Amino acid sequence: MTGGNTRTRSAFALKVKMMDLQQIIDESNNIVFFGGAGVSTESGIPDFRSVDGLYHMQYDYPPEEVISHSFFVRNPEEFYRFYKDKMLCLDAEPNAAHKTLAALEKSGKLKAVVTQNIDGLHQKAGSQCVYELHGSVLRNYCMKCGKFYDAAYIKQSEGIPHCTCGGTIKPDVVLYEEGLDQDVITGAVNAIAGADTLIVAGTSLVVYPAAGLIRYFRGKHLVLINLQPTDADHLAELVIREKVGEVLGKIKI
Repeated sequence: MTGGNTRTRSAFALKVKMMDLQQIIDESNNIVFFGGAGVSTESGIPDFRSVDGLYHMQYDYPPEEVISHSFFVRNPEEFYRFYKDKMLCLDAEPNAAHKTLAALEKSGKLKAVVTQNIDGLHQKAGSQCVYELHGSVLRNYCMKCGKFYDAAYIKQSEGIPHCTCGGTIKPDVVLYEEGLDQDVITGAVNAIAGADTLIVAGTSLVVYPAAGLIRYFRGKHLVLINLQPTDADHLAELVIREKVGEVLGKIKI
């Protein structure tokens, strides 16, 4: 009986929080969404730090070493073996979170998406203003001549993908030891600083400098949606411990 009462209370508490979130969105005119890996896990893309994430998979090298700049330069063949196998999820489709955010942007309420993800699912869902802090697997360039290649070319290539000029092709993703694009950072900071509501979701807020961007928020409503606690929970007006897609999919626009 106690277990049933606990579930009933939890369901009621979630219902109240969903009503609060709906009200915040209804009253806001300049929403910015800041998202991490948890936004895309419901699309079948693994995150890095969960029990089933990339950091817990067994490879000859730790994933954080494989996706570093120095490893790419030193051992590009092993880099691409891991990258094509685990990071090129080209069959993934946008989930309810991506679709709701695109609809909110179309309605005029959402002004920007700031994402740590590299999968391009926000754009696939229809979002236009997306700041990709860590780049995108959909863009790839020859390191010698700069020629563009799409993700399908990389996926289908054997071993190390090469350009027609003979140069090595590199994904336009930010590897460990590489700096973030300053134009993207500036755009994200300006968007967050100008928002009346910031929704932070699917991120543990431990990866810097990206996680530090929320300190630029000076608006009215800070909302956190994440399965696990974060160091910023105490700053938020509303904290929801549920999957991002399940929460945003219930929003009425």
